[in-house]
Amino acid sequence: MSLIGVDIGTSTCKAALYSVGGKLMAGASRSYPTLHPAPLWAELDSRLVVSAAIDVVRELGGKAGKEGVTALAFSAMGEAMTPVSADRKILGNAILMADRRGEEEIRDFAARFEADELYSINPNIVSPNYSLPKLLWLRRERPQLYASADRFLLFAELVPYLLGLDPVTSYSHANRTLLFDLRAQAWSDRLCREAGIDPARLPLAAPSGQVLGELGAAAAERLGLDKGTLCVLGTHDQCAAALGSGLWSAGGAACGIGTVECITPVYDGIPDLGAMRSLGFNVEHHAVPGLYVSFIYNQAGSLVNWFRSTFASADRLGSESEAFERLAAEIPSEPTSLLVLPYFEPVGAPKFIQNASGLILGLRTSTSRGEILKAIMECETYFFLESLGPLRELGIDTRRFVASGGGAKSTAWLQIKADVMGLPFERATAPEAGALGAAMIAGLGSGVFASYEEAAERYVGRGEVFEPDSLRHRIYAEKYERYKELYPRLADIL
Repeated sequence: MSLIGVDIGTSTCKAALYSVGGKLMAGASRSYPTLHPAPLWAELDSRLVVSAAIDVVRELGGKAGKEGVTALAFSAMGEAMTPVSADRKILGNAILMADRRGEEEIRDFAARFEADELYSINPNIVSPNYSLPKLLWLRRERPQLYASADRFLLFAELVPYLLGLDPVTSYSHANRTLLFDLRAQAWSDRLCREAGIDPARLPLAAPSGQVLGELGAAAAERLGLDKGTLCVLGTHDQCAAALGSGLWSAGGAACGIGTVECITPVYDGIPDLGAMRSLGFNVEHHAVPGLYVSFIYNQAGSLVNWFRSTFASADRLGSESEAFERLAAEIPSEPTSLLVLPYFEPVGAPKFIQNASGLILGLRTSTSRGEILKAIMECETYFFLESLGPLRELGIDTRRFVASGGGAKSTAWLQIKADVMGLPFERATAPEAGALGAAMIAGLGSGVFASYEEAAERYVGRGEVFEPDSLRHRIYAEKYERYKELYPRLADIL
């Protein structure tokens, strides 16, 4: 028997095949382009994404052996919804989180509520990033498309729905729409009424791990799996990555380092929502019942890619991973004297700064490109250090970090993070923590595991741990005090 976890990302769909004993048997991936039909617009062709998800499952199904696949589950990015017809046909593209459409609509919607009222129902900082602003934009600017849609579905439920199963989303994904009541664990009557959104046009909401059903003959053939294979309700990709990193209980945080870095603390109990809102943090259900997560995210790999294209475009560095390792060899061993403000693009949670710019301070003619690269890594870590302090004051434990994603392959970067934070950083053992998390959910929902603890014992080993160097940490602590002054002093200029 085996399990498949599928992780549908913004640019790539990745999947992993695991034996029920915990062995990674095979992986597969397919990429697709982000479409930019107009400035500040960002979309995905939902047909391409669904095709990619089906292709990776089909590839892994062929490697499962005679015993076949017991169950599969999908994790996916949040926010991006696809309009579908009553006869299960895709009607249009999915608008991504980074797309700026819906700014006017969400301002008008938020103005109908008192300051804390909206957040008390759906604890997200209101912005155009979520699903609701895009739906309101569609209704105003594409009324025919909006009216013809029977439902609007996120990718984790879109694929099962197109395979003939009921349209059901997880609590974690429902939270990303701005229409979900966190405490009631249901679509909010008040929010849907004020938005003019009929909840019947949204998927049903349920906890992750619920069995959606068995694959019928046509769906099974399309996926290259056996008829009767179970499809289990997955989760938001960041929650899946946290689970695949071993964070199945309260305490600690997942650290996914990709184009964007996202730190996901895991905790039990809903914290003081007034304090969380004032600090700019969200609250969302984890895939594990009774647990919650928040997201701190900002530029990471995108800054390193900018560095490479700007300072090393003429070098023959090989593949992306080879290029990174060769450039990392130029990094000095000691902390740099440079300060970088990692605001090259709109800044993520909890600051949400839209109109700033990056800064590199302290350049001299003797400055090497290795110093610049290291300073970028140092100071993008400062962004997270600055955000984590207030969470700890609210009693959310973030003393353990488990890193995954492409950036976690860098020994240099993880050591920098440990030295800056003054805390250990552990490298996740799974190559793709999100796909592993989805596979664990598939195993729990299908009865292969009795608990997430049991699943973690089989699948999540102890990865390499990077301990902080006390001397370097003291130097970074002094430098951090200067870093914190950068944006307040230069905000008007930047």
